[in-house]
Amino acid sequence: MRHAGSLKTRPGFSPKKSLGQNFLVDPWFIHTLVSYTMFQPSDLILEIGPGLGALTIPIARLVRHVVAVEKDTALIDLLNEKLSRAGITNVTLINKDILTFDISGIRAPSSSKIQVIGNLPYNISSPLLGKLLENREVIRKAVLMFQSEVARRLSASPGTKAYGALSVFVQYYALTTVLLEVPRQAFYPIPRVDSTVLELDFEQPYPRHADHEDSFRKVVKGAFVHRRKTLINSLKGLYPSWDRDTLLQGMRHCGIDPRRRAETLHMDEFLCLSSVLKLTNVHAGVREPVEDCSCSQV
Repeated sequence: MRHAGSLKTRPGFSPKKSLGQNFLVDPWFIHTLVSYTMFQPSDLILEIGPGLGALTIPIARLVRHVVAVEKDTALIDLLNEKLSRAGITNVTLINKDILTFDISGIRAPSSSKIQVIGNLPYNISSPLLGKLLENREVIRKAVLMFQSEVARRLSASPGTKAYGALSVFVQYYALTTVLLEVPRQAFYPIPRVDSTVLELDFEQPYPRHADHEDSFRKVVKGAFVHRRKTLINSLKGLYPSWDRDTLLQGMRHCGIDPRRRAETLHMDEFLCLSSVLKLTNVHAGVREPVEDCSCSQV
């Protein structure tokens, strides 16, 4: 780890465990991460948790403008000083909790989409991911650092232990790419786990769209409720119209063996089953409440 000493000795500065503060301090990983973003001079960037500007300053020198949202007031003051000394004038610092911040409100007048970058505190990565998915229409791409275990779940393929409902939802809405593995020693304070940087490209969602997204969310969530059970047993009875015969009929239509488990299903199979079950509900006159995609269980 390099240059952590400047953080340790900075007057009045002490990383807050309650805010999950672990700062990326290794210059090689900072430089590599910035280069992997492929940001362009015309880009408007939302940075989540800028900290002391390890990423903010090099990114600001590459793009048109950076909006940096930081919850810690003490860090806002320190970063303001640092930006001033570096002669950086195209950064807007906002002292606010990103979970309550209106992401859609920072779009440029031209309505061009924003790009997002963030070294996420592990304790908010789950709700923040949900917020980004909700705002995907205004985001072109997000480059985010997650706890490696979470990143494996987001990018997992069918048939693996890490593959779950969250994998399906994220990969449905965005092309998910692993950019960089970052060891815990690259941070100060050193966390207990390693990190992984993912790129979520919201302009490249899964090529096939769900006929009924509420049905798609229900099927995916229901399938993984009891991931050790067979698909038929996991889904059976979760909603009024999902009796065994209806589910078996839908699975036969989609070529899905009901003895399979949810973790073996590919995206197209989830999409097919959700379409068939939704049509069954409509024909039966069943109106079920629409549920939001929940990403709270990471």
